[in-house]
Parts: sequence; structure tokens; C-alpha cells
Amino acid sequence: MSEDISITADWSELYLNGEWVPSESGETLEVEDPSTREVVTEVPAGVESDVDAAYEAAADAQTEWAKTPPAEREQVLHGVVELLEEWEDEIVELLVQEAGGSYIMGGTSVHLASDQAAEAATLPRRMKGEHAHSNIPGKENIVEREPKGVVTVITPWNFPLNLSMRAVAPAIAAGNSVVLKPATNTPVVGGLLIAKLFEEAGLPAGVLNVVTGRGSEIGDRVASHPESDVVAFTGSTPVGRQIAATAGENLAEAAMELGGNNGHIVTADADVDQAINAAVFGSFVHQGQVCISINRHIVHEDIYDEYVEKLTERAESLPAGSVHDPDTVVGPIIDESQRDEMLEYVEETIDAGATLETGGETVDVDGVDDSLVVAPTVLSDVTNDMSAACFEHFGPIAPVIPFSDIDEAVEIHNDVEYGLSGSVHAGDVGTGRQIADRLETGMVHVNDQPINDEAHVPFSGTGASGVGGYNTTDFLDEVTEKKWISLQHEDREYPF
Repeated sequence: MSEDISITADWSELYLNGEWVPSESGETLEVEDPSTREVVTEVPAGVESDVDAAYEAAADAQTEWAKTPPAEREQVLHGVVELLEEWEDEIVELLVQEAGGSYIMGGTSVHLASDQAAEAATLPRRMKGEHAHSNIPGKENIVEREPKGVVTVITPWNFPLNLSMRAVAPAIAAGNSVVLKPATNTPVVGGLLIAKLFEEAGLPAGVLNVVTGRGSEIGDRVASHPESDVVAFTGSTPVGRQIAATAGENLAEAAMELGGNNGHIVTADADVDQAINAAVFGSFVHQGQVCISINRHIVHEDIYDEYVEKLTERAESLPAGSVHDPDTVVGPIIDESQRDEMLEYVEETIDAGATLETGGETVDVDGVDDSLVVAPTVLSDVTNDMSAACFEHFGPIAPVIPFSDIDEAVEIHNDVEYGLSGSVHAGDVGTGRQIADRLETGMVHVNDQPINDEAHVPFSGTGASGVGGYNTTDFLDEVTEKKWISLQHEDREYPF
């Protein structure tokens, strides 16, 4: 079966009601390899009638799926875990070719997806209710947990496999059906591959449906469909606001994991080398295209020059280019619009008075006329209001901001609308913990960097970084609802 999931396989059909079918439009979208800029496959250009068919199938299948015994739902999820392990090499190649991810990123994505599916496999047996005493004589109160119904999942292009799995797997495990709309740039590994995994694992027809297509053409219909009971979205804050508003018109639950502007605080007492090791990974893995990557380095003035010098040396040493080379660490940006926006932020930041230490330009790739690879970039003399710092640059860019005391560092960190993740290096764990307690963010990592994700630990943000949460039972709360049933065992007396 593994040969069927290569980029050269036939991906020209949607997955609706357990069958592979062409889009009603008969049209396809080209998918480009960000490293080579070559078209590597085509996927269906879904239209609104395809979306309607997906929701009809999901609604029809959900009732029976919810009745399925927990052990059977668990078995499907275990099957997905086994397939992820069996197909790991092929899936990593898909991520290299479609998402422009390095082999390091690809392996990490598969392991995260496996972790998420394995955690989801525990949910069917954990969907337990409650029993409550009543103030009314002879009454018994029972609270049951039930699936909400049809869950819409809209996923991004940066980590398409695991960011799809973390919503699809628990939603299905809890007895819901799903309509998945993957990002236009990564429709295979973020959508159609997910369908193949669940199909091969034995999921009944209609429980998962995948519609590929342009968000500009079918996005509103997906987010506002009357059959949708939950809309789970991961992506930018501006788009998330629109999707949440659209979903709200239909009174659908919104689970939104949105943008971040994560700070990496390094105090005068920190081990600078360890802080740099963390910083290089946290800024440059997957080209910085991670919502929880380091967006700002906030460094004490006493070690500022040393930090900038060492960070610059490390940035210049990172292999950058095509991710088809296994040694590459920094590969291509997903497309021209993302590349051009981040380079514009760099130019604006330099114009505002920052110093370009290294990078700030594209890296030539053999055989590619318009390279999407941006050199690892370090900017010093940055302030919080400069473009590369105040915006989520989403690239291999490291703006370094000085501070004089902890109060100022905390103020700089918190002076953004986002609150997703962050990190602190302060010389010892206790001091780091004290600083972490003052940071207005959903996640903080002491003596580490912000890119951490474990399926059994909550993942959520504050402020403009979203609403709701993923992982553990947090997302279970999003895709289930509680039902109160009371049993009056004795005749009740009424006042009239």
C-alpha cells in the first residue's frame, strides 16, 4: 500500500462518503514543490456542491458511528498509529516535496501525528459521565457526555500532517464525523493522505470526508455550513477571526489556534551557550514557519553583544537550500507571498534603525529561477515596535531586543496582542519559573525554546492567539457536550 501514497500517485479525487470521486467541477489544482518550484501533482478543485455532499455524508454517518462501541473506535485509531509507523518514510518524502519541510521536520511531524492518534485512541474509554445528588427527594441526576455531531476541520500548510491529525483523530474517537478542508498548498499530506490512513484503518464510510480546493472559493461554505456543529481552525489570526465570525452565525462551536509572537527571554545569569542552542532551533527549524517558534529574542544588555555574535555565527553555519538535500536545515518558504512579506518586514526593520547582522536575502538554488529559500537572518538593535518584532514574521528571522531588568523584559514580552508560547533562560529553573508566571501566554518553557507539543498536555493560547484548546481532554471538551438526565424515582410533590 505504501507505493500508493507517493507524490506521483493519483491524487485527483476527493474522499466523500467512503469513496474516491472527482470534483463536480472536473477541474484540478496544481501542487508545487517549494524547493524546485516544479508542479509535482494535481488535486481536485472542489466546489460548493462537493462541500454539501461531504456534509450530507458526514451527517448521515455520524449517528451510527456514535453508537459504535468504544473498543471499535479505539481500534481504528490504533490502526492509524500503525500505518503512520509503517509509512513513515513515504510520508516524510511527501512533507519534503509538498510542504518544503526538511527531513528533520518530516520525521518530527510523523512522530507528533502518531502521538496524537495514540492519545485519541484513549478517548473513547474516557468519555465518562457524572452522577450528582439532587435537592429534590427521590430524584437521581445523571450527566452524560455525547459527541456534538459534525466537526469541521480547516488546517494550515506549515505542519499539515500533525495539525490535521490533532483535530481529526480526537473528533472521530469521540464519536463525531468530520469534514476536513486542508490548506491549498498542502492538500495531499494535510488532507487526502489523512483519508487514506483512516480508510485503510477501517473507518466506516462517511465518518471522514475530505474536500480540497481554494479557500477563496469554498472556505465560506465550509465554515458556515448548517450541518457543522464545531469548526476547528489552525492558521493566522485575521483569517481565524473571519472563520469564527462565519461559524458563529451558525452557532457552531469555534476552536481556534491562531498566530503567535513568542518571546525568548535570556537574562544576565543565563547559560548563554545553552540559550543559543535553544534559540537556533526555536528560530530556524522549518524556516521559522511555526506558530510557536521564536519571533523575538529578548536579551539582557550585559550579555547582548555576546548573544548577538554567537547567534549570528550559528545562523551563518546552517545549511540552507533545497530540502531534497538531507543535510539542509533551512529550506524554502511555502510560496512567494509569504517570502516577500517577511523580507519586507526585514527591510522595514532596517529602515527603522535595526542592524542586519546576517541574512536578509534569498539563497540561490540550482535550477530554480525564483528561489523561495530565505537565508537565516539576525537583526540587532531591534525595538518591540519594529516590523520584524511586532508582526508575526513566520520566517527564519531572529530580531534581538535588549532589556535592562526583568520588569522591562516582561513588559516587552507581554506588549503584543498574542499569547501563544514563550521561553525563558535565567540561570536556574526556579528563577525561570518566577519569570514564566508573569508572562501572558498559554505556554512557557523554562531552559528550552517555545516549540513543544505533547498530545497528553494541553495546547492553547490567550489573547489573539485563539480560543479553545487542543490535546489531552481539552479538545474532547470542544467536540462533545454534556446532557443532564434526571430520574424521578418517587412521586414528586408540586406546589399546585
